[in-house]
Amino acid sequence: MNHWDDTIIALATPAGIGALAVLRISGPKAFNVVQTISPNSKIDERPGHMAFVARIFKQDQQLDEALLIKFMSPKSFTGEDVVEISLHGSQYIVQEVIKVCLSAGCRLAEPGEFTQRAFLNRKLDLAQAEAVADLISSESEAAHRTALHQLKGGLSKEIHALRQDLIDFTALIELELDFGEEDVEFADRTQLKNLVQGIIAHLKTLINSFSTGQAIRNGIPIVIVGPPNAGKSTLLNALLQEEKAIVSHIAGTTRDVIEDILILNGITFRFVDTAGLRKTEDFVESIGIAKTREQLNKASFALLLQAPDSLENEVESIEFEIKQRALPYLKIRTKADLVESKNVNDFLLSALSGYGLEQLKTEIVKRSVDRQMLQSETALITNLRHFHALSSTLESLIQVEAAIDSGLTGDLLASDIREALFHLGSITGEITVEDVLGSIFSRFCIGK
Repeated sequence: MNHWDDTIIALATPAGIGALAVLRISGPKAFNVVQTISPNSKIDERPGHMAFVARIFKQDQQLDEALLIKFMSPKSFTGEDVVEISLHGSQYIVQEVIKVCLSAGCRLAEPGEFTQRAFLNRKLDLAQAEAVADLISSESEAAHRTALHQLKGGLSKEIHALRQDLIDFTALIELELDFGEEDVEFADRTQLKNLVQGIIAHLKTLINSFSTGQAIRNGIPIVIVGPPNAGKSTLLNALLQEEKAIVSHIAGTTRDVIEDILILNGITFRFVDTAGLRKTEDFVESIGIAKTREQLNKASFALLLQAPDSLENEVESIEFEIKQRALPYLKIRTKADLVESKNVNDFLLSALSGYGLEQLKTEIVKRSVDRQMLQSETALITNLRHFHALSSTLESLIQVEAAIDSGLTGDLLASDIREALFHLGSITGEITVEDVLGSIFSRFCIGK
């Protein structure tokens, strides 16, 4: 169990050799620790949020000349006294400075403990704290923008507003219960039903954004399918601009799934090259075909490739499988440099020459991303925990709506509304369970 009155230390920059390494110290003894390891620093006399140079010592041995920044409680990330120490990036220096800090009264921080302290000290709510981890791991403009919006409180403000409306009505219903013998009705049932319906509509919008939010956070999976020798591996290599997949005129060359990431218009896409779909007696190739079907089940969008010499019945069979899964797709005529198509509706591509490649990238973004939802002012749900909490809130409010229609008593209404409030509050941490906090912050890096 963590002791929240301890003073903690951790390396906040990646481990390894670099120009600089930053250590973070947080807790009630932070300034005392620094005074111990740097007697001439005069840290107690230093103003907050100002950088200064000080020498770090191990007994009489100077370890480094460092740049220190002092943050005084409560005006710090954790809400506690904090010192950040920028050292030269030698692993020896970092380890030795950590050792002397431990001897001076620190302990090593647990994963996510700095951010958890920020949450416990009300510097961040729980949704904002989770956004810190998302911001650190964001690998595209869209993922960065979504995490930053949540860190700034975009989702929290929406949840607070919904919750406050419900709280106001719950208070009126609870008041009715206090005057139960007098048969009074403080909460207008029609007004309550309109409120619940409005919140339900808002919840559905947030819940529906989860698929887009997950795609932005983890990358949108695009599966490249088609019969053998349709140009799937050639297309993957052209998109990535490297020889990622083996290309051969021999049908069935691709036996396994090959995957890589490409960022288009600030959005991460995960392109998956697959084995050609056809009937085969080859045992190894049949395993690759089974994996292709697995990728079709996971994908958000499919590129169906058809070469001039592809068998029409094989293409139709693959297209039927895609439609069975209700998977959005784009049908592409490959090797357009060899045969001229007479159908104006065909999407033509020559991956070797580059003809149609840029248009394809544009088309992929347009067809596989909900741009309206991406540009909406409403928060995108990227976190599975939030998705489950919102879904549980929705279920509770649907019960409230049914209870109003059935004319049920205020005590039953209040019970369902309290349940909805509980699930909403769990998103921002207004209602928390210790096990949930442990699960969330254990996934953070040590220095955060």
